[in-house]
Amino acid sequence: MPAILIHGVPDTHRVWAGVRRHLTRTDVEAWDLPGFGAPRPLGFGSTKEEYADWLIGRLEQVGEPVDLVGHDWGCILTARAACLRPDLVRTWAGGNGPISARYPWHPLARIWQDPVEGDRFMAELTPEGFAADLISGFEVPGGPAREMARHVDAPMRDSVLKLYRSAVRMGAEWEPDLAKLTAPALVIWGSRDPACPVEFADELGRAIGAEHVIKLVDCNHWPLLQQPERVAAALEEHWRRHSPSPGGDHDRPAGS
Repeated sequence: MPAILIHGVPDTHRVWAGVRRHLTRTDVEAWDLPGFGAPRPLGFGSTKEEYADWLIGRLEQVGEPVDLVGHDWGCILTARAACLRPDLVRTWAGGNGPISARYPWHPLARIWQDPVEGDRFMAELTPEGFAADLISGFEVPGGPAREMARHVDAPMRDSVLKLYRSAVRMGAEWEPDLAKLTAPALVIWGSRDPACPVEFADELGRAIGAEHVIKLVDCNHWPLLQQPERVAAALEEHWRRHSPSPGGDHDRPAGS
């Protein structure tokens, strides 16, 4: 029963590196979404539906239910997959990704959703400027901020715009299906997140019947970068509560 970690925007699998260093289990994989450090399949339009379908297809290939974890858009997409295909998910954990008709998209998202302003933003984006914004606006540590910004290439910029433009009404469209998420669930949220207010952690927890909602009071939008050891500890406790046996499958080597 492997654990699969899914990043958000504008990240790649690298965003999970700190958390993975604090995990004791070995069967953990962090996947790149198409366009985010991985090629986009031919004809892939980078819409929210296509990302959810892609994730479900990858999970089907694993061949057994997984411990599924997501952050930001990774939270949204993994929750969607767990709603549509509960048979593929043993446990679910996610955070800092609202799925609510009451959630107003944050200011940067609204820029990306605008065809003119979004294109202009991406055309003028520089790694140095973006890293500085992440540090000042979201308290991302300097090293991870510069690493994140360095990987925002042309395919990622295009994917971000197409994803957000497909998701103007995502909350209203996907919220009703949250009741279908039957896997034991954990919500982990940075309480000082200016883009995704912490009130939506409680709302998501209620909608999916989460066993626990953990609010990290000293964290912003990226708890996995600011407090990776605490995120790892919460995940391992969540998995341990639902492990078929002590140690058990969690100690087997991970696949590729």
